[in-house]
Amino acid sequence: MQEILAHFEDGILTLTLNRPSVFNSFNRSMALQLQAELDRCSNDESIRAVVLTGEGKAFCAGQDLAEATDPEGPALQQIVAEHYNPIILKIRALEKPVIAAVNGVAAGAGANIALACDLVVAKESASFIQAFSKIGLIPDSGGTFMLPRLVGVQKAMALMLTGEKVGAKAAEQMNMIYKAIGDDDFSSFVSTLAQQMAQMPTKGLGLTKRAVNAGLTNDLASQLALEEQLQTEAGQTHDFKEGVNAFLEKRNPIFKGH
Repeated sequence: MQEILAHFEDGILTLTLNRPSVFNSFNRSMALQLQAELDRCSNDESIRAVVLTGEGKAFCAGQDLAEATDPEGPALQQIVAEHYNPIILKIRALEKPVIAAVNGVAAGAGANIALACDLVVAKESASFIQAFSKIGLIPDSGGTFMLPRLVGVQKAMALMLTGEKVGAKAAEQMNMIYKAIGDDDFSSFVSTLAQQMAQMPTKGLGLTKRAVNAGLTNDLASQLALEEQLQTEAGQTHDFKEGVNAFLEKRNPIFKGH
């Protein structure tokens, strides 16, 4: 079975986690398939935006515990090092917008993979759970890095220690996610957002993402120097010239992504 469904259309690659019978929880095969698709995104210039979503009722319930507790299966250290860490690093390194379309519950590693994406939109009926404490584990998949930066240390600690379920509207209000969307409007909203991202100046968006990544750890002087470098690079792109010409000519720009 294909545990990652991939659909490409109009510059948008939609990746769907496809283990609905176990709420799209990750096993080794699905993790490695997702890594391969993210590598494809990085190497294929025709892909200008990525949507990550789940099949069925859930976005992702995190790690498949049946695999994690199987004496013949991978150890926890291997799961973190070989499954989740590469996924997070690939999402953050991909210089194209990555949209998490959270269609249902996002728990454990599933929640943190969503939060590692550039834009997180969720159905109002969806929820986010840092479920690790309930089984004696720590938040992985970048959770201890991203969540405090999104909602603040105090709130992040509370969510990680209690394992409290957070509905999508509450997640939006605490700046955990970009937007919560009514269930009936969710698909059309995601489609419109993905189309918008795919038609924008991809190179500039990628450089913006590189700058934001660096800004998570840089001091001010280093960040200013990086902005100077990346702005110079952005100013040499086709899309910068097209954007300026379109503004002066009072027309809509046609960006090509380079």
